[in-house]
Amino acid sequence: MFKKCSSISLFGFLLIISIGLFSCKSKFEKLKASNNYQKKYQEGIKYYNKKDYSRALALFDDLIQRYRGREEAELLFFNYAYANYFLKDYTSAGYHFKSFADTYPNSSRAEECRYMSAYCAYLEAPNATLDQTNTLQSIDKLQLFINLYPKSTRVAEASKLIQNLRDRLEVKSYENAKLYLTIGDYKSAVIAFRNSMRDFPDTKYAEEMEFLTIQAQYMYAKNSREEKQEERYEEGMTDYNEFKEKYPSSQYLKQAETLNRQCENGIQTVKKYFANINNVEKEYKKRIEQEKSKQTQATQDIKTP
Repeated sequence: MFKKCSSISLFGFLLIISIGLFSCKSKFEKLKASNNYQKKYQEGIKYYNKKDYSRALALFDDLIQRYRGREEAELLFFNYAYANYFLKDYTSAGYHFKSFADTYPNSSRAEECRYMSAYCAYLEAPNATLDQTNTLQSIDKLQLFINLYPKSTRVAEASKLIQNLRDRLEVKSYENAKLYLTIGDYKSAVIAFRNSMRDFPDTKYAEEMEFLTIQAQYMYAKNSREEKQEERYEEGMTDYNEFKEKYPSSQYLKQAETLNRQCENGIQTVKKYFANINNVEKEYKKRIEQEKSKQTQATQDIKTP
């Protein structure tokens, strides 16, 4: 008997909850479908303040165009941008934050929205393994914020975000250069390492990249045509001398010395190669001259009575 009553009580409780939820949902859906825009505005703000951003956004969507130009529009557009942000739709949020700042440049909220637009771009910037187009755009937006609001309390944070993004670009540049070396595109590797060190003169990878430049240059010379090898080996030796002077205690110094000796040996080898070719050409010309001389002599012997 007790179990039966308990089951009925439980069923009744669940039924009441279900009816309550259905009623709430029906109330919201009815409001959303209605033309009572003032009520939608009021309820949308309430949902937003309760952090029910999905419902708030659903109501705001119906109001954005209708309220444009009205007194209530500023708060509506501001909350609309943040609702997208809190729902992690950073593309939409960034767009609407910028739109707010452009529409209300004199608003007390304009600075915040300009920063949040740049911050959304920062959140969308990919990690160092992916294409960095968005990273560059994010840096531009953060720098624009700093230029527009140089005295803002947010400048320090914006500067940190820019440095973080530049660190990603630095890693991407370093990894790309190493990839060229790994796949055996030595010419591109040399260029990429040098470009990376030019673009990021204070990079933490400088010592390693300068060593890898020697390695890439040596392999580039080794795999070149013989007439190009001497010049390219010499470039490798120049890279080594600069490396040795800059990093006399480097962990890569012994390996760099080995590569330098290999460049020296490569130069000697290619000189011998061309010396042999010259000797062969001289011998060939000598034989040709000898043959011509014999033929001339034979012709003269035939003509002599």
